[in-house]
Amino acid sequence: MRVHEQSRGYHRGARDYAAGRPGYPPEALAWLREVLHIGPGSRVLEVGAGTGKFIPVLREAGGDIVAVEPIAEMREQLVRAHPDVEALAGTAEAIPLPDASVDAMVCAQAFHWFATPAALAEMHRVLVSGGMLGLIWNGRDEGVPWVAALSEITNRHEGDTPRYRTGAWRSVFPAPGFEPVDERHVRNAHIGTAEQVVLRRTLSVSFIAGLPAEQRDEVERDIRAFIARTPELAGGGEIAFPYETSMYAYRRR
Repeated sequence: MRVHEQSRGYHRGARDYAAGRPGYPPEALAWLREVLHIGPGSRVLEVGAGTGKFIPVLREAGGDIVAVEPIAEMREQLVRAHPDVEALAGTAEAIPLPDASVDAMVCAQAFHWFATPAALAEMHRVLVSGGMLGLIWNGRDEGVPWVAALSEITNRHEGDTPRYRTGAWRSVFPAPGFEPVDERHVRNAHIGTAEQVVLRRTLSVSFIAGLPAEQRDEVERDIRAFIARTPELAGGGEIAFPYETSMYAYRRR
């Protein structure tokens, strides 16, 4: 995993990351079981596991979980929340596991950070023959006007940060040793107050969390003003931040 300069925001904002992020819809569990064939007796690796936001879904699927995460602050949060999970320091391009040692591999909200031929070659090494690689993201539904307006504010600061929304991760496919087997997209929503699901979510974005304190404070003021002037957000009650959860599966040949 090439630790991009903008990922430094995760060092600073690890404690806020999980609270500010949406969960996953029921369809994600079905995808793990039916497409990736994760269940009792299988061994599944999550690469770029972060604070462990996706681990409860993996746990419900029933496999034995190993997590690899390069950022110490994120890994510490993962271990604190999931002390029974084997959490390893490593990267997508240097996974600290033997050849053909996992039945399935998942990257949740992470693959765009390390979408390189070297990372895929390493994943191919660690997967068993016929093993499955699953990529999953929660992407904002920018077809909703207020969501698109929010993105305009945050995107000013993205620079060259790798992001799922650009689609640049797709450039590594087709990849030697992998064949695509499934793609699906489902609706999702992050329920909470605007403070929780809009402000905290924005401040947890890597390139926002990594800004100098003065600029982060400016972004926070901009988002609070945006909430105050947006009718769908200004009431103070719970809202549903709309997302689309996208899932892609590849089989190791």
